[in-house]
Amino acid sequence: MNKIVWIVLILAGVALLFWLVFGINWRSKQNYDRKHHLLRSRMQAEDTEELRRLLFSNGLTMRVEQRFQPLTMLLARGGRPSVSLSTPQIITSGEDKYNMLMSDLICAKESIHMEYFHFGIDKSSRKIRQVLMEKARQGVKVRFINENIANRPIPNCYFRSMRKAGVEVVNFSDSKFSLLRFLMTLSYRDHRKIVVIDNRIGYTGGMNINDHYFYQWRDTHLRLTGEAVASLQYAFLDTWLASGGQLHSAVNSFFFHLDKPSCGQSLGTLTQITPDDPTSPEPVLLTAYEWILNHAQKYVWFQSPYIAPPPSLISAMRNAAQRGVDVRVMVPEHCDTAIMRPINKSYYAELTEAGVQFYVRSGEFMHSKTIVCDDYLSCVGSANLDYRSFGIDYEINTFFYDRAVALRQKQIFENDLPICRLVIAAEAHPTPWQRLMRHLAPIV
Repeated sequence: MNKIVWIVLILAGVALLFWLVFGINWRSKQNYDRKHHLLRSRMQAEDTEELRRLLFSNGLTMRVEQRFQPLTMLLARGGRPSVSLSTPQIITSGEDKYNMLMSDLICAKESIHMEYFHFGIDKSSRKIRQVLMEKARQGVKVRFINENIANRPIPNCYFRSMRKAGVEVVNFSDSKFSLLRFLMTLSYRDHRKIVVIDNRIGYTGGMNINDHYFYQWRDTHLRLTGEAVASLQYAFLDTWLASGGQLHSAVNSFFFHLDKPSCGQSLGTLTQITPDDPTSPEPVLLTAYEWILNHAQKYVWFQSPYIAPPPSLISAMRNAAQRGVDVRVMVPEHCDTAIMRPINKSYYAELTEAGVQFYVRSGEFMHSKTIVCDDYLSCVGSANLDYRSFGIDYEINTFFYDRAVALRQKQIFENDLPICRLVIAAEAHPTPWQRLMRHLAPIV
């Protein structure tokens, strides 16, 4: 009898711990939701009518191909940025991203804003850190959001020296440690990758700051100029204030396009930058992915390192494939975490039997998170095709409504195909171990 009591108590304790770590709805309301009114409150208190027009006007929506206009409205729900213009550079080489970023950082004159899931302590990461510190000493305003749970292995002195040099560093999660607070925030992560330099140049996509991304892995990233950079800035400032950062000047001062005449600025790529987070009333990226699959006419191709889609997205993939849409998903042969490989494989059978084509890429680990659809719509972002990205983490994706950009992303996908293996339905049935690991997909 005593053994039974102890077993019940242990199970109850595990259940309580599990709820504290993964009870996302409660944590969302209590710890995060109220904080995301800070930027909006500042904008309401200040004269930001022109800024709101820049960020949220639907004036460019009519330039989007008609059948994709409902998607632009969906992505703009909840006060998210609408369609704007950019000049994008798609980056598939980590070394190219490193060189471009370093050059832009060195040339910074006014401000540098940086927000990354991983910020390493390896050689290239230290060089970037050194530039940030040097620019701060020169008087450039450098603001840095530290994902302090993901970066827990990094010693505190690493960031303390940045603060001493003048870099404003805030922790994404509450730094006042207690066991309860730690457990309540453990699951939420800031998975975004954002750099904004002088309010004019933006970087976002899949690459973190780490030698793996710069020299070892295959990933996709963006360098942006043009008015769409304002949407990146808005996302950064929202998280900055929510994480305890301070802004000592008017919000308008962080958006240079407000100082420029709007007439004649009609050239550029139709771009929509969409942040998503667990405080949202609906999972906007998940809803958008389902919309794309439900409205695609010819094809939808995904690249993602991790595959653990919620049931609604599985249904959308299956339905699209069954009505003749060419649905492809490219995943890496080897994952950077041992737990994700069997989880990825556990989804092969269900989807291949419905006509979804899985391509397993050999060679270096592929970390890209991209979509291309019907030679018009494309997307580069931080969100994976998994539960975590759609409901737990802070993510940001960039959508393009442009034939040239879509064809470029289609070409990138096709360039990866020669080292891919097409999964055959007959060999896709999951093993008992893979089925077991699949049950962990919503929480890993």
